[in-house]
Amino acid sequence: MLHSPGARGNIALETTPAQPAAPDSVHTFGFLVVPDFSMIAFTSAIEPLRLANRCCGRQVYGWRIFSPDGRPVTASNGVAIAADGAYADVGPMPAVVVCAGIDVQRFDHRELIAKLRTLAFYGVSIGAVCTGTYVLAKAGLLAGRKCTIHWENHDSFREEFPDIEVTQELFEVDRNRFTCAGGTAAIDMMLSMIAKQKGPDVAAQVTDQMIHHRIRDAHERQRMELRARLGVAHPKLISVVSHMENSLETPLSCAELAEAVGLSTRQLERLFRRYIGEAPTRYYLGLRLNRARYLLRQTSMPVLTIGLACGFVSASHFSKCYSEHFDRTPSQERRKAV
Repeated sequence: MLHSPGARGNIALETTPAQPAAPDSVHTFGFLVVPDFSMIAFTSAIEPLRLANRCCGRQVYGWRIFSPDGRPVTASNGVAIAADGAYADVGPMPAVVVCAGIDVQRFDHRELIAKLRTLAFYGVSIGAVCTGTYVLAKAGLLAGRKCTIHWENHDSFREEFPDIEVTQELFEVDRNRFTCAGGTAAIDMMLSMIAKQKGPDVAAQVTDQMIHHRIRDAHERQRMELRARLGVAHPKLISVVSHMENSLETPLSCAELAEAVGLSTRQLERLFRRYIGEAPTRYYLGLRLNRARYLLRQTSMPVLTIGLACGFVSASHFSKCYSEHFDRTPSQERRKAV
């Protein structure tokens, strides 16, 4: 098991709001870990703090880990980590971070949500990595604030929380709420915080120690550039796929796509056959069906609503296309995810 080196023991609930840390005091983060959390996002958030201590030659950051019941909690990769206490033991501290991962919506977060609301009352800064943003939204702690979440969960989050401004940035810091997309984006979010709290020199040293090369800006893309994802460099092909990805709910015809990049329909067909290995209509259908799959697994939206949101004109048409592509019906996909 992995153990956290922060101070241990229960934290007594204080009766006054959390105060900003003094310049020479230890800035403690509480990591509230949800079962099946993302290990890479969790460690990417903690390691910059450890290295900041090393670069400063003293402990400037501390961390404590909390699980639902205080027992070890297992990540989505099967590795269990030890906890310093249960959610119930968390008291006011400078900041807490909710760490979640796949299928976050399947867990009962009532105890965690209640604790987060209490911490918010005491003025604690509250953040999230990966799908932890979902828990903050369920707790009502993102009203009037920008947030971000892993790109795979972006569409389902937007459908479930239409009043919350969710972006596709690497990370967002909006007053005393901070969220990141997960994965290594947590490194950049924490480096940004370290730069503000301890200075850019310390953040630069930590970046070097992690062989991270540079601190990525919050506004950089979560996903690889289309050129890298497709493995091709043809500018018109890349432009067409970009049009497709931005028009999943109202699909464009081949003629419209071809016209948008100055090609004939026949030229567009040849381009896809040469570089992608399938017709543009087939590729486009796959994009829409993959989006539908995410929504089926991550939301409780009706199947017909999902079909319409992905450009299908009827439930029967959606079900037929889905079954042919994934070898199971949309309803079977949803049952499998539960």
